[in-house]
Amino acid sequence: MSDVVVGHPANPAPLLEQVFSQIAADEMCHLPFYRDHIPLRACGFQLFEQQWIGALLTPWMLSLVVLPGPQQRWDRRIVGERLMLALPCGNIGFTVSEVAGCGQYLSRSLMSPLETSLGAEQAVQLAEQSARMALSLPVVDADAPANPRRRALFNKVSQMKNQHA
Repeated sequence: MSDVVVGHPANPAPLLEQVFSQIAADEMCHLPFYRDHIPLRACGFQLFEQQWIGALLTPWMLSLVVLPGPQQRWDRRIVGERLMLALPCGNIGFTVSEVAGCGQYLSRSLMSPLETSLGAEQAVQLAEQSARMALSLPVVDADAPANPRRRALFNKVSQMKNQHA
């Protein structure tokens, strides 16, 4: 086994769907938390800082997934190791994962097992939105103070001044 994980030159979504469809058929379909009405989809994969990032929806889980991009070479890591990545949405903890046919990747479980009430269309929308949100800049009220405690302190000072006036 090589000490280096070589990047995926093209969008890995079709490969992920193929590999995880085989895992579903071979290993997962008979487990009690398997939701056979949920489609298997790799959603929203795009390059971000030369890495592929998107969401993987299976009949048993929803995860954010990061794979090495074109011309990337990752050092091989221990499966199960945890890493923090700074994404536009904030810092997210990922776990090093590996599956035959796909190699090493980083995953962050968003829902495992899937909610029993989740419908197929809802699940796909959730996966697509999760991929989009991971790469979305956080929205912050420009007029809000940076430190809410400081704002509370100023309000108390203002109230005290008004009481003494």
